[in-house]
Formats: sequence, structure tokens, C-alpha cells
Amino acid sequence: MAKTFAYIRVSTREQNENRQLDSLQGLKIDEIIVEKASGKNFTGRAKYQEMKSQLRAGDLVIVKSIDRFGRNYAQICKEWESLVNMGVDIQVLDMPILNTRDNQNGLTGRLITDIVLKLLGYVAERERDNIKTRQREGIDSALARGVKFGRPTAEIPKDFIRCYELYKQGLIKVKDVMSMCNIKRSTFFKYAQSIKS
Repeated sequence: MAKTFAYIRVSTREQNENRQLDSLQGLKIDEIIVEKASGKNFTGRAKYQEMKSQLRAGDLVIVKSIDRFGRNYAQICKEWESLVNMGVDIQVLDMPILNTRDNQNGLTGRLITDIVLKLLGYVAERERDNIKTRQREGIDSALARGVKFGRPTAEIPKDFIRCYELYKQGLIKVKDVMSMCNIKRSTFFKYAQSIKS
């Protein structure tokens, strides 16, 4: 007899799965799988893999949104195809058109579902590429305007500069500079390097 599984995933232990659980109200579910794991890939998700090993043709997997499967849309498309090839149906609650069981048009319905999924994957990948391009353009533009990235260079105290001159002349030692400026040995060498460069 066919079973209905609900797959719920949150990325970190701090995140709450209640929103996804609430979306299942009124649905007949045989088994709810809750996983706290990154959406990076499917292989690192033990509970998902365990669920998949139990799936049989005619079973249904429900997720609240397509990104509960993961962040990598190429992998999502591949996994979607893998489940469909097993004869497993998939229902995405936030996007009713992504429901392989509710395809009254048979093959045509499945084709439409696959096209929508591929289109979503394409749009997501394009957006990810666009974000990277915009970030790179923003960085290049800022660099061209002289903006410096990274941690600001600490200003060297004037008393260190005076003491360092005495040190270079051989009048005092490193420990004297450390004591006079109230700094650690590592700070002495860091400041000394900055003065040299």
C-alpha cells in the first residue's frame, strides 16, 4: 500500500521546523521526517537517504517548498528525476503546479511539472550568477575609487615611534620598548614591521 512521507529540513539546530510542520495540517501523512542539515547536497543527509531507501513506487513525498530539498537546483532537478524514475510522486505545497500526483493530463501534466522545475532551476542559477557578477563589479568599482578592504591598519602610537628610534640606535632593548609602551612582544614586531614597510 502506498505511503505518504513529509520531508522537513532546517539548516541548523537553532532553526525551528514548526512553520513546515504547520503546513501539513489536514494532510494525511504516514511518516514525517525532520532533518537538521545543510541544503548543500543530498549525500550528507542521513534521514533523507533513510527515507529514500524506504520509498516504493506509488509513494508520495511532500515538502513545504522546493528549497527544503536543497539550495543547489541542479542537484534538486537530478534528485527529482531520480524519485520520479522510482515511481515516487512529489508534492511541493508552496507551488501547487509542482505536484506529480495531481497531473490529470497524464504525460502532459508530468511534462509541465518537469518544465516548471527546470525553469525554476535555471532562474535560481542565473540569479546566483548575477549576484556573484554584481558583487565582483561592486568590489572592482570600489577598488577603482581607492576603497580599501579588510581590517583597517592599526595606527602606531607616537610613543612607540620615539622608543623604536632609540631601539634602532641601540640605546634600549626590545623589553624596554615593551615596558615603556605597555605592549606585548608580538605587538612590538607588528609595529616595527609596519614602520619598515
